[in-house]
Amino acid sequence: MDPATAVKGAVRPGREGRPLLIVCALGIERLALRGGDRSGAAGPVALLRTGMGARAAERAVARALRGDPRLREAAVLATGFCAGLAPALRPGDVVLDERGPARETLVDALTLLGRRVHTGPIAHSDHVVRGAERFRLRAAGAVAVDMETAAVRRAALADGPRPVAAVRVVVDTPEYELLRVATLRTGITAFRVLRSVLPAFLEWHRSIALPWR
Repeated sequence: MDPATAVKGAVRPGREGRPLLIVCALGIERLALRGGDRSGAAGPVALLRTGMGARAAERAVARALRGDPRLREAAVLATGFCAGLAPALRPGDVVLDERGPARETLVDALTLLGRRVHTGPIAHSDHVVRGAERFRLRAAGAVAVDMETAAVRRAALADGPRPVAAVRVVVDTPEYELLRVATLRTGITAFRVLRSVLPAFLEWHRSIALPWR
């Protein structure tokens, strides 16, 4: 199945309010988000799996926003897993990109769910980051890195201003790099955290539900 088709049927018609498009790259991320609590949404909520990488993410988001009239004015939230760069980050921590509206609402909502939240720049990479490259990105100011956040933001804003946010769950850190034995445990931790934070996304959505200017 084309990952972009994952959005079909996910918009619930007949509900008022600005739609929310939640974007992830991987099937395992979509599985976690589908299992989250969607009660209390301020408007239609759609879930889009794009596939891995910037090109796939940008193409899928653009297609969803331009191809479905119900999503033309949607707020967009990019989410999924990421690599932590800052020394204080642990697997299962949540990273909120510093750009985007209502950051305080997201931080408060995530904290109320019992999550450790970090705010700062999320860097882009087209490959899995390890070793010295991780430290270089950290030295440049980033707190985390992933492959799709920048592309999702770019595609979401291509047709004009709209609320856009990015929330990622740390799956690996300098101490727990991907492909090590510990990755299985950290991956399970990140999956459980991602499944639990959907109510915070909906709280953010409620806070920006008024027409965007």
